[in-house]
Amino acid sequence: MHDAFIALGANLGEPLPTLRRAVEALGTLGEIAGVSRLYRTAPVGGPGGQPDYLNAAVHLRTPLDARALLAALHSIEAAAGRTRTERWEARTLDLDLILHGSAVSDDETLALPHPRAWDRAFVLAPLHDLNPDLRHPVTGESVREALTRLGPAADVQPGLTGWLDA
Repeated sequence: MHDAFIALGANLGEPLPTLRRAVEALGTLGEIAGVSRLYRTAPVGGPGGQPDYLNAAVHLRTPLDARALLAALHSIEAAAGRTRTERWEARTLDLDLILHGSAVSDDETLALPHPRAWDRAFVLAPLHDLNPDLRHPVTGESVREALTRLGPAADVQPGLTGWLDA
């Protein structure tokens, strides 16, 4: 089994039910070991005028290798109506594979760890809920240390607990 950490985000349609369904779908890929609180965050990059995102993270124990898991994440996104046309555009669902064990990959189809995760408070805050001592496999920096380095993030609103309860 591999310990995978997946960032979830949505800002189109009905983000909360979409994220709940995404967590349910992730559960079919292995064992959900943890789900973070839900955060409301301002969009980063992309076209202006986008609605805020809802963001979370999931710790998944999965038998899938990184490429198979990434393909499964893309299938879950597509089932939620995600289309990939413009980078950093608004989306019905975004599932980013942040870590897959200690795997390191830097090719066109799979970048591990996620290349921008340790610089984004909207990814780190949910990861901190799951494991503040989780370390970047290349730099060794922990999630806690990265959040301290970034400083207070005004665009990341405090997390909501119990959001999976219907």
